[in-house]
This record gives sequence, structure tokens and C-alpha cells, in this order.
Amino acid sequence: AWTHAGILLKHKYSLLVGCASISDVIAQIVFVSILLHSHLECTEPLLIPILALYMGVMVRFTMVGLGYYKNVHDIIPERSGPEMGGEATIKKMLAFWWPLALILATQRISRPIVNLFVSRDLGGSPAATEAVAVLTATYPVGHMPYGWLTELRAVYPAFDKNNPSNKLGHIINKSHIKRFTFTCLAISVTLCFVIFWTPHLSEKILVNLIGVNLAFAELCVIPLQIVSFFPFPVTVRAHLTGWLMTLKKTFVLAPSSVLRIVLLIASLIVLPYMGIHGASLGVSSLLAGFLGESAMVAIASCYVYRKEKKKRSLDEAAADGEDSAMNSATIPEEMSEVVELDEDE
Repeated sequence: AWTHAGILLKHKYSLLVGCASISDVIAQIVFVSILLHSHLECTEPLLIPILALYMGVMVRFTMVGLGYYKNVHDIIPERSGPEMGGEATIKKMLAFWWPLALILATQRISRPIVNLFVSRDLGGSPAATEAVAVLTATYPVGHMPYGWLTELRAVYPAFDKNNPSNKLGHIINKSHIKRFTFTCLAISVTLCFVIFWTPHLSEKILVNLIGVNLAFAELCVIPLQIVSFFPFPVTVRAHLTGWLMTLKKTFVLAPSSVLRIVLLIASLIVLPYMGIHGASLGVSSLLAGFLGESAMVAIASCYVYRKEKKKRSLDEAAADGEDSAMNSATIPEEMSEVVELDEDE
């Protein structure tokens, strides 16, 4: 499903991919609701969410698969020339994929690491349980205003000049993408500060949306205010990752995932000595990891940009050399023709 979704995103069928994702969630909710309201005897209640996940994935796969074969499959060429990046060999695909897989893996293990350190920092006391519960409630609410910024990494590949679907459409250049990215960042930051810094607004969201009591919601306010700064590193990371994906230079992203984990663990160890504990410790450490990861991605992008600029300069110099060589070869021929005309006269 994810493979076909990536192909659909490259050909600008993002609405179809989004509908498939929403249908996945709806299918899970409907499946669980039907089972809970049915009179069927369930000896293993834990199987219900697992079966719901399978049901959602099947719905997503069906929609994405049908959309791919209806809209994209027939327009993809059997073979790709050098201008399209050449043939997609197993080696090339692995070289492109493994850094992205490493980044995703580090993102998935970040929160369990945070929960572990926060719990141990408070010695397994009731306060530790409360801090982990606050983090659990903070993650989904804090993720809403900025989580969608991660999808900005799909913009560059979708509007790549080598993308066949762009040949006949309007030209979208880098300045358009940068303006769009900045607009998305501004919207996300505005939402974060309005929702999390407006007095009593975040508490109401937690009470009405998550279903916690007011005293517990008040404990989530400071962590959510720290989350307000997440859009900046997330946007930088997504924007530059999309550009590197277009160039197929994802190998330079690998160090960023390592640095993220290193800074995350270092922050979880150091910040308690500065008086930061509980959920604030976990969210602050996540922010430090985000900032380090984004900084490393920016450094890697500068490195690739300089190499690409140097390569273009060498190519232009080589092209100029060929042109001058052709011109110098043409001049003697013209001179010989003039001499022959003079002799004839």
C-alpha cells in the first residue's frame, strides 16, 4: 500500500492517498464499533484492535491499489533513459531506501526511550506514572497542528522536472515550493501558539477531546507550549528531505538519525540536573532531538548543494570548451575557402 501511495503522490494524486488514509481510520472505528455492539462472545479482547488494524490496512490497500492501476499504471514507461535517472536496479533502490528507513526507525523508538527515561528519572513513583500519562495525552494533541508538515517532503518529488506528469502542466519552480513551505510553516506556528498559549484553550481540548479531567489537563499545558516550537525543525527537515529525495542523495540523511538519538538521550540525562523533570523533560528532549536532526539535514543539504553547483560549473566549462573547439575548427575551413576563392579570381 505504501509503495503504491508513493507512486500516486509523485503523480500528484494526493487526494486519493488522503482519502485512503481517512478510510483506513474510519474502517477501524466501524469495525470496532460493530464488534463491541454485537452479541458475539469474545474470548480474546486484545484481538479486536489487531483485527481492526488489518481491516483498515485492507481498505487502504484496496483504494490505493485500484487508484494506481486506474490512473498511473499505464503511463509509467517500461524503461527509463538517462535523463530520467536510468534503470531502477535493486542496488539503487536499496541505496535510496535504507537512510529513509533508518530515519523512520529512529522516529518510532524515540517516544519509548523518552517514556523509559522519564519514568526512571522519577524512580517509578506515582509521579512517574502520572508523567508518562501526561506524555501519552500530549503526543496526539500536540501533533495535530504540526504533524502534517512532515508531508512537505513529498512536494519536491511531485514537481520534479523529470517527472513525466510535469511535462504538459504548469511549471512549478523552487521559489514556488519555498513560498508554499513557508506558508505552511506560518499556518502551523500560528495554530500552535493560538491553541497552546491561549489561556484555558488547550485544557478544554484535552477535556473534551481526550476525555481527561481538568486537573490532569493542567499538567499538560507546559509540555504543549514546548511543542509549539516543533514546527520549525520539522519544516526544515521535511523541505530539505524532499529536495534530497529528488536528487536521490538520501545517503547524506543517515547521520541525522544517529545525531537525533544521541541528542535525545543526552538531553534526557542532562536536563534533570537543570531541574527539568516529568513530561517537560520528555518533550524538551524530543525538541532537542528534532533540532539536532534538522541541523544535520541542513548541513548535509549544503554539502550536496555545493557538490551539485561544482558539478554544474564543470559541465558548463566542458560545454564551453567543446563549443570553442568547434569554432576554432570551423575558422581554418572558412579561411581555406577564402584562399581558394582568391586564387580562382
